[in-house]
Amino acid sequence: MNEPRESSQDISPTLEPGPAQAPGPEPAVRLGPGRPAGEGSWWLRVAVEVLLISVGVFLALMGDQWRESAHDRALALESLRRFRAEIQTNQKAVAAVRDYHAGLLRSLQQYLEADAATRPAVSVRIEGLQPVFFEDTAWDLALATQSLGHIDQEIAYGLSRAYGLQRTYGEMTRGIMQAIYLRPIVENYGGLRAYYGDIVLWEPQLLRMYDELLPQIDRALTP
Repeated sequence: MNEPRESSQDISPTLEPGPAQAPGPEPAVRLGPGRPAGEGSWWLRVAVEVLLISVGVFLALMGDQWRESAHDRALALESLRRFRAEIQTNQKAVAAVRDYHAGLLRSLQQYLEADAATRPAVSVRIEGLQPVFFEDTAWDLALATQSLGHIDQEIAYGLSRAYGLQRTYGEMTRGIMQAIYLRPIVENYGGLRAYYGDIVLWEPQLLRMYDELLPQIDRALTP
């Protein structure tokens, strides 16, 4: 008699779910050894910002320098225009009296070198001192505005020489005029000879300086 077979059942252990656990923080993804994600992009942003700031500062400085250079250039050109006009005026003034001064000097020398017997026959015709009163406003303004430092150095050197000689000429003129006010011209023939002896030498020098300076200034003013 067959014994009843026990039904085979799969007996598997049952795992009952435990209490739900809250998820923990996700581990940081690292880019390379010891570098968290996002750190590289942060340093890149910082580098870009620093670069942009540096470029901005550099461009601002360059802009200021350009504006300053343009201002200095304009100031120098305006000064050169004034110098040209003033030199032309002084040039005409010197040329107008140069021959008179040379002729008067010869007459004074002849008179003073003659003896007492022949002096009355020597004619000394004085039609006033006729000195040159130089214009120097352009020079004074260039010094006041410091524009002389922005002018070509060769031109500035020539201007300094010319205006320096003009000042010496003017000082000599003031001295002889004061002497004439104190004593009559006839009693100052010796002083007049010394005065004209100097300016007759200086006037050709000034004219040469003017002839050299004017073409240089014209070239500097040509765009």
